[in-house]
Amino acid sequence: MPDFTAATQRARVRVPLRFQDGYRADAELVTFHGLADGLEHVAVVLGDPAPGTTPLVRLHSECLTGDVFGSARCDCGPQLREAVERIAERGGVLLYLRQEGRGIGLYNKLDAYALQDEGLDTYAANAALGLPEDARDYTAAAQMLAALGIGELDLLSNNPDKAEQLRTLGVSVKDRVPTGVFATPDNVRYLRAKVLQTQHTLPLGDLSKVSAG
Repeated sequence: MPDFTAATQRARVRVPLRFQDGYRADAELVTFHGLADGLEHVAVVLGDPAPGTTPLVRLHSECLTGDVFGSARCDCGPQLREAVERIAERGGVLLYLRQEGRGIGLYNKLDAYALQDEGLDTYAANAALGLPEDARDYTAAAQMLAALGIGELDLLSNNPDKAEQLRTLGVSVKDRVPTGVFATPDNVRYLRAKVLQTQHTLPLGDLSKVSAG
């Protein structure tokens, strides 16, 4: 069995969500006591799964530049927008995890961007700074799911590591459902690096058609 303490729900509050493209969804935001890393992660509960169906869950790492400012250097903002709609339609939870820059923090992420501008890919830039390629640990996510009563789920993600970590932590991931592809000339190198370095399930052929010029 996984070796972590149980977390408990701290509070639930209804929050109507409104996006710039006009999409709207009603959500409940849930906070927690006892998360392993001590960070203020939030569960966004959306929709109502039909009886006997598996909830759709996304683990979304915080990205200030993409989620808030609409940065085109990554696909985080479009993935967040897509995930909210898909989960609301089916019923499930988006875990918004405070793991900026794959866990290295905002300032380090921006330092890595500067190195990417010199030609390094996103993983090599982290390594050049003496940082891990991906520092994320999903123990807190497993605690949040347990506190919400979710032991089995379909995972909305292109990242195989997320599914593997959740399974190791005792969560039953029935299926990994890929997100859409949100490629732009500004993020195509970033997306290609995710495919080549960490086996994200994105169509490499389609990404090769996007000009990075």
